[in-house]
Amino acid sequence: MRCKELLLSCLITGIGAGAFAHEGVKNPAVKARMHAMMTIGANTKALGRMANGATPFEAQAARDAASSIAESAGQAPALFRLHETDPVSEARPAIWQNFDDFEAQLIALETAAARAAREVETIDDLRAVLPQIGAGCRTCHRTYRE
Repeated sequence: MRCKELLLSCLITGIGAGAFAHEGVKNPAVKARMHAMMTIGANTKALGRMANGATPFEAQAARDAASSIAESAGQAPALFRLHETDPVSEARPAIWQNFDDFEAQLIALETAAARAAREVETIDDLRAVLPQIGAGCRTCHRTYRE
């Protein structure tokens, strides 16, 4: 369990640091996709805090956070489809060079989060599905984010 806690802590730290990096974005398309990614990050952080006991577990709040992740992940391919740029953007060109894979990563995240939105009733349910959500974020960030 200690390894999962460390992994989740690293993910949460990365999400928080990303929020500061998004200041100063001028391109509205880039701003929209950054907002979607920040929504995913904030909700993943909320789930992680519940799973680690930093905040009380509330089944409905967990399902709502997972639903928000699924919704944003489902919208993200359309937000990234056009190759929009901004000096502040953290999106790598690999997104558009390998868009089918990028989209598949988002679909996998959407699927895992939608499952959590339907099925999470207990903290153990959350702990079972959260690694799949986190893995979706990590896999995509390694390849497609600066």
